[in-house]
Amino acid sequence: MLDKPASHAAAKTSGPLAGFRIVEFAGIGPGPFACMMLADMGAEVVTLDRVGAGKNMKSVAGRGRKVVELDLKDKAAVGQVLDLLAGADALIEGFRPGVMERLGLGPDVVLARNPKLVYGRMTGWGQEGPLANAAGHDINYISITGALAAIGTKEKPVPPLNLVGDFGGGALYLVVGVLAALLEASKSGKGQVVDTAMCDGAASLMSMFFDMTAIGRWTEGRDQNFLDGGAHFYGVYECSCGNFISIGSIEPQFYALLRKHAGLTDADFDAQMDRKAWPALKAKLTKVFKSKSREEWCKIMEGTDICFAPILTMAEAPKHPHMAARKVFVERHGVTQPAPAPRFSRTPSAIREPEKADISQLAGAWKR
Repeated sequence: MLDKPASHAAAKTSGPLAGFRIVEFAGIGPGPFACMMLADMGAEVVTLDRVGAGKNMKSVAGRGRKVVELDLKDKAAVGQVLDLLAGADALIEGFRPGVMERLGLGPDVVLARNPKLVYGRMTGWGQEGPLANAAGHDINYISITGALAAIGTKEKPVPPLNLVGDFGGGALYLVVGVLAALLEASKSGKGQVVDTAMCDGAASLMSMFFDMTAIGRWTEGRDQNFLDGGAHFYGVYECSCGNFISIGSIEPQFYALLRKHAGLTDADFDAQMDRKAWPALKAKLTKVFKSKSREEWCKIMEGTDICFAPILTMAEAPKHPHMAARKVFVERHGVTQPAPAPRFSRTPSAIREPEKADISQLAGAWKR
């Protein structure tokens, strides 16, 4: 059974970021997701959206905000924004380079008004470079980092949803950067610009693979390394029911358990780390897993040290006993959604409902 989120009154001051004030310029993808995380962790986030935008107040990524609609082409509105930013701790925007400057809200102007402000910028290509002003999406940003080329089948790369660029290399690096700058500002009294680019973050996520390449443990290409589906002991297998399971039996002791529980007595399986043997062993293991249903394999392997898990759909995931026990998902407005993460023992995060707000009243309340 899914838990209901805490009420607005109970959640109002909850979270380790309670008391921090953040202004978000409405956008799509990584910016809203980053602000959702900051709001879940207790920050007061005010989203500035265009007039008539009609923001979905039940949105998952839009939860926990105060929403203000205004016309940023109106100089009077820009003045109100500057008044609001004078009392803010951080700003987050995701426009193309130069847009905020043309609006009269660039870093020089804003930091002159509030020297302690952290100015978070979220783009795909970064604030400078040959591609800085070109359009793009997650799939493009991860293409030039080496990440997309390493993900997929032997025949071609496969987009890993938009998890690696937008959210992994974008939103999470933005959150880390803004929090680091807020921490530094609390000591120095000075703000700064945080230039977060998805191509930067996605490249950073590839650090381990550049490391393994340097020591000869990683081969360029797909479906030929021990983490990209090439190894028989780390991959996805179809069951007799048409559903799938995953195994990650890398370490010798885990591989031994895989052999024991799957009945892999064939001596050929002794050659666990022989890359030349992997295709044939994968073919044999494919037949083994196809002999039983996913449910049957769960009864045999789940909870052991094989490193096993059923591959669940978004509809199935909230019902899994482990996910249900940890209350990983909640229901809000009839929509099942992930609960706030990570978890804090003393200042727990909580979902707060968004609400319409007046920018003049907010600026007055935030006045330092």
